[in-house]
Amino acid sequence: MKIHEYQAKQIFAEAGIVVPAGDIATTPIEAYDLAVKYNKPVMVKSQVHVGGRGKAGGIKYAENAESAKVLATQILGMDIKGLTVKKVLVTIAEDIISESYVGIILDRSTKRPVIMVSPAGGVDIEEVAAKTPEKIFKLFVDPVEGLKSFQARNLAYKLYRDINQVRKAADIIMKLYKTFWESDASLVEINPLITNTGGEVIALDAKMNIDDNCLYRQPAISAMRDLDAEDPAEVAAREADLSFVKLDGAIGCIVNGAGLAMATMDLVKRYGGDPANFLDIGGSSNPQKVVDAISIILSDSNVKAILINIFGGITRCDDVANGIVEAIKQLQPEVPIVVRLTGTNEKEAAKILKKVNLPSEDTLDKVVKKAIELSGIEV
Repeated sequence: MKIHEYQAKQIFAEAGIVVPAGDIATTPIEAYDLAVKYNKPVMVKSQVHVGGRGKAGGIKYAENAESAKVLATQILGMDIKGLTVKKVLVTIAEDIISESYVGIILDRSTKRPVIMVSPAGGVDIEEVAAKTPEKIFKLFVDPVEGLKSFQARNLAYKLYRDINQVRKAADIIMKLYKTFWESDASLVEINPLITNTGGEVIALDAKMNIDDNCLYRQPAISAMRDLDAEDPAEVAAREADLSFVKLDGAIGCIVNGAGLAMATMDLVKRYGGDPANFLDIGGSSNPQKVVDAISIILSDSNVKAILINIFGGITRCDDVANGIVEAIKQLQPEVPIVVRLTGTNEKEAAKILKKVNLPSEDTLDKVVKKAIELSGIEV
């Protein structure tokens, strides 16, 4: 789960990390009032769950309250990578002397949190990694022992020479790691971590992603979820208890089991197509899940064909077939659907599908090729 910058800053502030004063505005008048309250130049920052807000014109500097009002008028309602800006963060503008990067993610290969710092902050860390990888320093933290203060200081020395700033940065790194661990985050990031003219070290920006599987023990963070800022298809999938990730291709995929789903997507790519999604209906035989899955995929205008690949074990093929038939009745899809159902009750499933004259194949290779062919895309 992603949360907004202003929400991440609230969590950082509660952990003792210094962040600029700021608050949320949903109207230009509210932005004006906040700028008057701070009585200083402010930044007006769009709050959407995508990167590149600044490049898209969603982050602006306002010299005074009237300027903040004008900029909020421009930014509110703006479309940034398909998401509409519905709120802006009005925050005090800092006089920046230096910009650094601090982030923590879970490294799956080592099964440890990895802290990354770089003196080249203020830009995408991917860009730094591609152009100047020597400027990125990493520390893999033993999850049992946790982060030691000397380790945090060693990282801080990679960012600053001034001992006071080193101490402040080390303290922020320690608190950031504690926040990462206690909030069940999959990512926490400060970019940039700045020093200002007063020598303060401040988290100018904040980003947090939370592990969905742990939200049951993070009620306060779970309450921060902004459904308006999420992809409607992913919201619908979560409510239907489906594992779904939207992609950019034209072949909609409905599969049971994550491994089979990945193999199906790989084969779509191998034969020249592009999957439009990852969608795993799991081990359930509930026909309604199939109806929900097809409905979600049909909401993507890029989809030119739907590929259904089921290997029935616990999942019964006849129940899936009934779900497909019901979906066709309810949704009347205009895109072709091609099916492979093998395993438990596959013969019964074949009889059900014959009633709606739905194309079916008996191997994964065949069903993938057929879906690509029916989509009409050039291979």
